Amino acid sequence: MEKLIALYESWHGSKPVGTEAIAAGGSNRQYYRIVDEQGKSVIGVIGTSRDENHAFIYLARHFTRRQLPVPQILAASDDELRYLQTDLGHTSLFDALAGGREAHGRYNEQEKSLLRETIRRLPDMQMRGARELDWTQCYPQPEFDEDSVLFDLNYFKYCFLKPSGIDFHELKLEANFHLFARDLVSDTTDCFMYRDFQARNVMLDSDGSPHFIDFQGGRRGPYYYDLASFLWQASARYPNKLRRELVVDYYNSLKHYTEVPSMHVFARRLALFVLFRTLQVLGAYGFRGYFERKRHFLDSIPPAMDNLRELLRLNDRHFPYPYLMEVLRELVSQPCYSHIEEPALTRSDGYRITERNVYAANPHDGPATYSKYDGKGPLVVRVYSFSYRKGLPSDDSGNGGGYVFDCRATHNPGRYEPYKTLTGLDEPVIRFLEDDGEILQFLDSVYKLADAHVSRYIERGFTSLMFSFGCTGGQHRSVYSAQHLAQHIHDKYGVEVRICHREQGITQVLPALNDDE
Repeated sequence: MEKLIALYESWHGSKPVGTEAIAAGGSNRQYYRIVDEQGKSVIGVIGTSRDENHAFIYLARHFTRRQLPVPQILAASDDELRYLQTDLGHTSLFDALAGGREAHGRYNEQEKSLLRETIRRLPDMQMRGARELDWTQCYPQPEFDEDSVLFDLNYFKYCFLKPSGIDFHELKLEANFHLFARDLVSDTTDCFMYRDFQARNVMLDSDGSPHFIDFQGGRRGPYYYDLASFLWQASARYPNKLRRELVVDYYNSLKHYTEVPSMHVFARRLALFVLFRTLQVLGAYGFRGYFERKRHFLDSIPPAMDNLRELLRLNDRHFPYPYLMEVLRELVSQPCYSHIEEPALTRSDGYRITERNVYAANPHDGPATYSKYDGKGPLVVRVYSFSYRKGLPSDDSGNGGGYVFDCRATHNPGRYEPYKTLTGLDEPVIRFLEDDGEILQFLDSVYKLADAHVSRYIERGFTSLMFSFGCTGGQHRSVYSAQHLAQHIHDKYGVEVRICHREQGITQVLPALNDDE
């Protein structure tokens, strides 16, 4: 630390009046905010790897010359183990998107606007940043190649797949890995592959404009990789519709810099990188979670597995790696994501319970019996909005009804004149409810109940499930809640969802998704 302060004094001409340590995430580098007597600050960095620091310093100076939005290097020690850079503020894109993440992927318009602005600027960084760049300065290697792909695929194999307990033929899998690696590196476009492009590595200035940091691992490589890394980040839970919109935004921006294939070809190529990135991430989560026993990484496995399951559902038959697909299908069919057992609970009678076997029978229970509705067809979910003044919706399935949620405790836009003639499907009402926030907190609890119920109904082969939302008039809060739950279930599980806004006379069917969609 003393050497960093000495570097600051040499650059600034006087001692700082204060220093503040900044959390460094997963990096080995130490970050400090250093403040002068006028309250102006810079960021001081202490690194343990000279080569990694050198790569960042070189790239930051190169990008600055190309007038790209990155921190400027203000000073660096002779050994490059310490350097000063401009302070881009306290707010990362990750911080700014917290509301959407906490709402399980329901991003508001302001958050979507930040995502669009970021994704549109990515090609500028990738393509203009690559011009006149000396690739030999990159760390730890100058180019994305087959060896680096195979390293990550084997990392997935040994740190995630093997601990899962799935039996597989290692030589067959290795053969598919080599085919996969060759396909991934077949693009030869001169592009700076950021490699760690994620919301935590995008800082927002006072105007909300994105700036890019932590690009020291970048190298020459295909532009698809960064797009896949960003949009399929497991914890972000971007809805499929939003992902598709952002892919189109990126595609249209990229066309200004280079010749691009048709959107159909682009989407197929992108899917390969989404698959690779998902396996790469699972390998990292497996090592940090299963072997290092870090809770955060264990908790990150289920959303990453959701990404893999969704990817296979949409693209399985289009991936030309049959044995790898066979193994992955078996992997996603496992009943529990977390393959290493948590300590079992013990009841007072000595009977042990684990999360993996929730229906394990006590020896005194006798054989299990099954519902008469099991295995009769695919699940269909019906979601209603209604007015309590006109009674509960009837259930014509013969099952006697399902969940009924009362929305009347949440803030009612119908009390205000501008919204009286609108419904929960109209943008002004949606904005009112989401800005107020009560409805989002209400739906968070609903989603947890609904997810558990839908998952078990699918697993047990049930065919009908009903959710109803009531409010005073069946116009605003109940309509908004029903529509959003329906979309949530459809996006997550791909089952048919039938929506009925009873008092509005509006019906809609979200059809079951098949493998071609």
